[in-house]
Amino acid sequence: MKKVKISAVSYLNTKPFIYGLEHSGFVNEIELSLDMPSLCAAKLIEDEVDVGLVPVAVIPQIPGAEIISNYCIGACGPVRTVVLVSEVPLEQVDTIILDYQSRTSVMLARVLARFFWKKEVKWLKSEPGYHIRDIRGKTAGVVIGDRVFEIDGHYPHVYDLSQEWANYTGLDFVFACWTANKPLPEEFKKALNEALAVGIDNMSDVIKEIAPQYPAYNLEKYYSRDISYPLDGSKRKGLKLFWNYAKKLES
Repeated sequence: MKKVKISAVSYLNTKPFIYGLEHSGFVNEIELSLDMPSLCAAKLIEDEVDVGLVPVAVIPQIPGAEIISNYCIGACGPVRTVVLVSEVPLEQVDTIILDYQSRTSVMLARVLARFFWKKEVKWLKSEPGYHIRDIRGKTAGVVIGDRVFEIDGHYPHVYDLSQEWANYTGLDFVFACWTANKPLPEEFKKALNEALAVGIDNMSDVIKEIAPQYPAYNLEKYYSRDISYPLDGSKRKGLKLFWNYAKKLES
C-alpha cells in the first residue's frame, strides 16, 4: 500500500504531535513533511499530500475535507503565540500588518476587528522577509508562532487574539486541525490518533527532548496553559462560530 503523505507544522506547538508520530513508530508508515501552516494548507488543496495539520480558515476551501483526529492546535483563553502587537493602544491603531504564515490568524484578526472591536483599519499583507521593524507608530502587526517569543518585551501593547476571542464569545478557539482531502481507512485514522496521543500523554518526555533547543522558554507552562490539544465540544462550537463569522466577512 502506498504511504499516506502528511504535512505537519514545524512550530513549537506541534512538537508533541511530531514526538508521538516518531516515538510510536507511525512515522515509518507515512511520508511526513514539516512546513509552515500556509504551505501545509496549499499542499492539501493541491493534493500534494493526503493529510495536513491545516489552519482551520482553509478547511472550507479544501475539496472533500474531513477532520480526522480528536486532537487539534487550540486554546482555552490565551494562546501566547498568536498576538497583535503595537506601539500604541488598539484604539489608535489605523493599519494592521497580517502575518503571511497562517490564514487562520489573519482571519481571526479580521473577524475581531469587524465584529468585536468594531474597528476599520487598513490591512497590509506581509511577505517573506516581514520584519518587526515594520510595526511602528499607528501600524500594528499580527505575529504568530515561535516569532512571538523573539519579540517578547519589544512592544508595550500586546493583544492575545485567542484571549480576545474568548472575551467576546466565551468559547475556546481552534487554530489548526488534522484534515484529510480524501476518504481514508478507519484503521489509519485510529492509528494516527493513537500515535498523536503518545506525544500528548508523554509531555514531560517531549519537553525533556526539546528543552535544549528552547533554553529561554517555560515549556511546562506553555504546554499546560497556553496550548490545548483535545478537539472537544467547546472547541468544536467555537470552530463552527468562527467559520460563520469568516463566511460573513467574505460575503
